[in-house]
This record gives sequence, structure tokens and C-alpha cells, in this order.
Amino acid sequence: MSGFLTAFVLSFVLAFLFGYLCGSIPFGLILTKLAGTQDLRSIGSGNIGATNVLRTGNKGLAAATLLGDMLKGTIAVIVAGHFGGPNAAIAAGVGAFIGHLFPVWLKFKGGKGVATYIGVLLGLFWPAALAFCAIWIAVALIFRYSSLAALVASVVVPVMLFWAQHTALAAVFALMTAALWIMHRANIQRLMNGTEGKIGSK
Repeated sequence: MSGFLTAFVLSFVLAFLFGYLCGSIPFGLILTKLAGTQDLRSIGSGNIGATNVLRTGNKGLAAATLLGDMLKGTIAVIVAGHFGGPNAAIAAGVGAFIGHLFPVWLKFKGGKGVATYIGVLLGLFWPAALAFCAIWIAVALIFRYSSLAALVASVVVPVMLFWAQHTALAAVFALMTAALWIMHRANIQRLMNGTEGKIGSK
């Protein structure tokens, strides 16, 4: 029994670390540097995510950043799930999300996690990922605030997972949603003050 428990814990830890390293890849920073733009952290909000990359005026780079930040979460989940099963997939997903928030390569100063959150969700339960994107698009079109769209959509995810009887996933994404809101605390303050930058603004 102790051998089984040791193997289970080791599998969980390895999956988490694999996910963390995947999540730590700062696609926004890498792609903008390759494109020859100024340091992404000195533009707009200083964030390394796709919304801030869009402020460089390069929509292609922003789309590539969004895709990269999503897929690193999805790939971490799929690979870990293939070798370690469902629990390892969840561990890798959480690791990827945390890796994006606190990347080891950038002194643990990363992004706010929205794209990676979606990517992890896509790998674990894709219908909820589609629901997130649909809600994000609707809110963004109406209010033109990327942060507000992400915050609203993230609240729906744990509810949808619980309704779909994925209780464990619902609990995991409730915690990830809480982390997402904490990372957006400055955005929330600006939304309340009416000073948050709208989509397309520089």
C-alpha cells in the first residue's frame, strides 16, 4: 500500500512540475522580442499576456500569444493525462496555470492566467472551455473590457462543472477562479473607478 501511495504522490508531483514548466513559457515576451518590439513589460499594463501584446498594434502577435498561452495548458494536461491518468492531468493543469502566473524564468512575475486557464479547461472538459469563450466574447463585445469579460466567464466555469457533476474539477476551478480574480485585483479597482483600458486602446 505504501508503495502505491508513493507512486501516486510521485506521479502527481511530476505531473505538476511538468505542467509548471510548460506554463512558465512566456510566449508573449518571446514573440514580441523576436518581432523586435520594445519590452512588453514596458507597454500598457506591463502584462505578458495577449491583451497587452495587442497594445503593440500587432494583432498577429497577439493572436499567436493567445494561442501559445492556451496550448501550453492544454498540452500539459493531455501529456500528463496520457502517462499518468486523470489525476495527473489535473495536477499538470494546475501546475501550468501557476507556472503562467509565477514563471521561474521571469523571477515569478508572470501573466494573469486567462489564456492558460482556458487551455487547461479545454484539455480537461472542453464544453466548459467553449462556454467560457462564448461568455467572454459576449461581455467583451458589449462592454469592451477584456478583464471584465474574463472575470465574468470564470465565475460561470465552476458552476457549469458542478452542474455537469464534475465535482472535483469544479472545486479545482473554483480555486483557479479565485486566483484569477486576485491577479486581476488592480483591474477590478480600475473597473470600479472607470479607468480600466478598453480593448483596442493603447
